[in-house]
Parts: sequence; C-alpha cells; structure tokens
Amino acid sequence: MRKLASALYSIAVAAWVGGLLAIGFIAAPVLFTQLADRSVAGNLAGAMFTVTAWVGLGCGAYLILFVLFVKGWRALQSGVFWIVLLMVGLTVAGHFGVQPILAQLQADALPRRVMESALRDRFTTWHGVSSALYLVQTLLGIWLVIVQERGRAR
Repeated sequence: MRKLASALYSIAVAAWVGGLLAIGFIAAPVLFTQLADRSVAGNLAGAMFTVTAWVGLGCGAYLILFVLFVKGWRALQSGVFWIVLLMVGLTVAGHFGVQPILAQLQADALPRRVMESALRDRFTTWHGVSSALYLVQTLLGIWLVIVQERGRAR
C-alpha cells in the first residue's frame, strides 16, 4: 500500500506541475495565436485554467495529506510541505479570488467585449494579477519537482 501511495504522490506532482506548464505556457498561447477571435481563445483558455485549478486543488490536497501521513508533525519542517501549501494557496487565490473578478468585469461589459469597454484597464490589471499568481505557482511547482529529484538522489 505504501508503494501505491508513493506512486500516487509522484503522479500528483507530475500531473499538477505538468498541467501548469502545458496549459499556461503551451496551450493558452497557441489558442491566442491560432484563433482569430480572441474572445473565443480567452473563453477556451479560461476553461482550461479552471480544470487546471481543480486538478491542482486535488493534487495539492493529496500531497499535503501524504506528507503529513509520512512525516507527522515533522511535515511542518519540510520544504515540500510549505511549497505545496503555498501552491494551493495561490490556486485558491487565483481561482476563487481573481477569476470571479475577471468574470464579473466581463459580464459588466456586456453587450460589448471587455477589451472594447471602459472596463478594459481594470480587466487588464486583474488579468496581470492572475498571470503573476500563475507564474509564481508554476515556478514553485518547478522547484517542487527539483526538490523531489534531489531527495531521490540522496
């Protein structure tokens, strides 16, 4: 059973960090370069970021529980624990904090597109906040992968 739990740990790290990289730095940019309608590209990217957030929350919960189970209270001294906790916090902030603001700005701009409305500057600012949170989360994810590799080499 322990080998299965450890294997799921590795899969969770790979799925979460791989998803962050694949969606944020491959799929979303491709959508915006290949689709003529930027609104459609934005909606599709938003849907993919939503799935990525839910995957991250699920993987993050498993990783935290795994580290707590394996290390007990010593988990609080583990860099992995704090990296994952911070990544989960950034996911929550982005998905439940910033994304609803962006959605409300889009709704308030109707019948126009938000980038063609008076709300453009606010949307751009909040989109920048969302992008910064996502970038930091991704960098932490890369750090998590590196820490895991370093742990296996010892």
